[in-house]
Formats: sequence, structure tokens, C-alpha cells
Amino acid sequence: MLTIAMGNLFAVSVKWQKEMFPSVEIDTSQPPLVFKCQLYDLTGVPPERQKIMVKGGLLKNMSLSVTNNIFFGQGQKLMMMGTADEIVKAPEKGPVFMEDLPEEEQAAAVGHSAGLFNLGNTCYMNSTLQCLHSVPELKSALLKYPHSERSNDLDQSSHLLTCATRDLFNELDRNVKPVAPMQFWMVLRKKYPQFGQLHNNTFMQQDAEECWTQLMYTLSQSLKSPDSRENPETVKELFSTDLISRVHCAESGEESTETESVYSLKCHISHEVNHLHEGLKHGLKSELEKVSPSLGRSAIYLKESRINDLPRYLTIQFVRFFWKRESNQKAKILRKVDYPLELDIYDLCSDDLRKKLESPRRILRDEEGKKLGLKSSDKSTVSKDNDVKMLDTEGSSGSGESSTATSKEGIPSDKQEHLTGIYDLIAVLTHKGRSADSGHYVAWVKQESGKWIEYDDDNPIPQREEDITKLSGGGDWHMAYICMYKARTLSM
Repeated sequence: MLTIAMGNLFAVSVKWQKEMFPSVEIDTSQPPLVFKCQLYDLTGVPPERQKIMVKGGLLKNMSLSVTNNIFFGQGQKLMMMGTADEIVKAPEKGPVFMEDLPEEEQAAAVGHSAGLFNLGNTCYMNSTLQCLHSVPELKSALLKYPHSERSNDLDQSSHLLTCATRDLFNELDRNVKPVAPMQFWMVLRKKYPQFGQLHNNTFMQQDAEECWTQLMYTLSQSLKSPDSRENPETVKELFSTDLISRVHCAESGEESTETESVYSLKCHISHEVNHLHEGLKHGLKSELEKVSPSLGRSAIYLKESRINDLPRYLTIQFVRFFWKRESNQKAKILRKVDYPLELDIYDLCSDDLRKKLESPRRILRDEEGKKLGLKSSDKSTVSKDNDVKMLDTEGSSGSGESSTATSKEGIPSDKQEHLTGIYDLIAVLTHKGRSADSGHYVAWVKQESGKWIEYDDDNPIPQREEDITKLSGGGDWHMAYICMYKARTLSM
């Protein structure tokens, strides 16, 4: 049996019904589902309906190597059985069914993007992608990213991962049927080898938060504005939160101020924490040990942080996993921690940022009060009734400062957009199970229509909004691990 020089990669022929596919690549280092997804793209037969016969037996969902006592070689013949998804054809002059529309029109009619096939313990990756795919500004930035050229300060693997993210997001928007994220997965593993770890010839489950963080870091490096002096970095503007911290040593009296940018806030969980807001307060306080110049030895410092600049999209991680020495693995905190659909973080902000938020917040309260028939709290805002409008974050500034707004025609307007410190929940990434290295991850994403969709890999399921906040923990059911909130802004 002849083999080609590329290690585990072979070209085989596949017969299905009356059709023959003479040259289909098969990588025996990948799970069988990857090969089945390739055949799905060619034939329309979903992986769960496929029966693939090869000399030596029936291909099973375990391994493409010696697990099934099946060996592959160059030019080997396989036969597949299974029926493709049927498309109902409409009568010539009858009503047009959604199934007869082009897939892009079907996707628009369905009102949500496609699901993602699980390629073998890749639910951590699928759920991360579905959450980030819900950010229209990120998709717009990816669309502008060049297909071939890359900047000199960007490495090739980061460039390829950004391209793969862009292409996959486009594919999700064009399809109704599930998408196999094979190219993205291969590039992700090349850029970050930790996601390619194997156990018994099977890819291991990974931590969704680590996948989210690594992908966010890569995009922050690649999606930069042409002139960063005039425009902030795209990903930084969208997702980065600036913190200002007071670092104080009670023993020596030393005190200093530090600043940093983070892409997520931490909700620390203890027996005292019952609500997200309490966990965030805990997360902004920490103790650290470092050398004290005045004492000449190590001492304990208290670090107290405040938010000094806000993003359009606020990411919050529930710190549910910790390393358990007894079992030598990550353990999970199952405690219930409630989180709101509307989050106000005004009291977590620095004094400077609070001053910038006060006017927009007052106007927002007045606008909402008028809807309820209440009088304005500030007469000075009455004259601005026709000039103040509540917006979502598209096109808004990523900081407490205002920025010039742009009209639909692309002409700069005199109005400016201001953040309010109030955020609305748009995505929840949950984990079910007792360990980060096992269990199952799912994304729950709010659509532009206001409806919620649960993305359980390749199966999108509509959900009620009132059920989203029930993913707060307290048992073995899915519980929030990452929440993403979208800022409310005012145009003034």
C-alpha cells in the first residue's frame, strides 16, 4: 500500500450512490468527524447519517488511525451510505418556501446564524466563536482586514488566525446548515499548541476562557486602526477596560498608583458572593507580596482598583475554576451567583470617570422617566429633548469621553455619543460539568431581533429571555462562565 510523503495526509476516493469523488483528503491525525464534515460539504449528508465502509470494517467515531484496525493509503477506495438533506421544491406558480431560497436569504429569514459542528471536544471553541460573532463592529473590522498582506509587526500565525476568524464569521452569516470550523481549528492549534493536546488519540477538552483570551489577544494585535494616533485600536476600543489602582502597604505606609488595561473583569466567588456586582467588587481588590524599599524586605500590599475607562462591550469572567492539589486538576465552584440583564457599574468607576458619566446618566433617567409620565429632574435638559437620543453602541466611542457621531450617509454630525455606565446582557457562555477539562460549553446569544438563541454546537435552539438569567449555578446544570454586556450610549 503506497503512502504519500505528508505523514498522516492521504488522498482517497469516495463513492456515494451514483457519484464518485476521486480525490478527497483525509488526515488520520484528526477525529473522524472532521472527515465526515468534508463529506457533508460534498454530498449534503449530515455526519450522523453517514456510514463509511472501508476495507477492514466500518469507520467509527473514535479514531482514523489503528483504533478500528483500519489503515489508510493513497488512492484507497471508500464507500459512503446515507441520505442527503432534502429540499422541498415549490410549484412553479405556488408559494415560495424558505427551503427554496438561496442559503443567504434563508439565513436572513431564520434570523440567526448557523451552528458549528463539534470536531472532537471543540465545544469550548464553538461557544467562544458564537459569542464574539454577535459583535457587529468586530465583524465589520474583520471584513476590512486584508486577505493576503500583513503588517510587518504581525507574525504569520496571527495573520492566518485573523483571516480564519474573518472567513468563518462570513460563513456563519451565509449559512443555515451547520458549519464545520476546520480551517479555523487547524490555524488555532498551530498558533496555540495547547489546544492540540491529545489523550488516547483524542483531542482534549480545553478551557473556553483561555480560548477567548488567546483569540482576543491575537485580534487586538492584528485589528489595529491605520493611524493609531488618531483612532484607537479597534479591539481595544470595543473590549478593553482601563483600570487605575491604588497600591498601599499598611506596614510601611508606602503608596503608589498603577494603570492597566484588561479585556475582562473578574467576578470572584466566595461564600459572601451571591450576586455579580458583589463578585466584581471582590475582583477589584487583591493582596500582593513584593519587596518594600523602605523595609528592605518583602511585605504585603493591598491593591484597590477602579474602572477609569469603559469599553463598548464589557466582558466578565466568573472565576469558577481553581487548582485542587488533592486531585491535581481544576475543580469548579458550583455556587449560585445571580447576574442581571441590565448592569450598572457606576459605583465601580473612578471619580474622574463618574464625573464624565453624570450628565449622560441624568439625561437618560429623564428620558426614561418621560416614558413613564414623570417630570424631568433637571430643567436644563428639557430644551435638549429633540437633540438627545438613546442609542446602542454601534459607532460610539469606547471611552468615557465623547466622540463625533456619523450619520447614515457617512457625514459627520454635530452630535456626540456618550457612555452611561449602563450595560445590557447580549451573550452568556456556560459550562456544564465539574471540571474545566471536561464537561460541555454552550453559547447563549441575543439576536438583533431581541430573541435569544442557545448555540449547542451545531444545534441552535430558541430560548426565552427570562430563562437566560437562570443559568446562574447552584447545581450540575449549565452555569454562566463568561458574560458579555453591550453599553448603552446617548447621542447629544
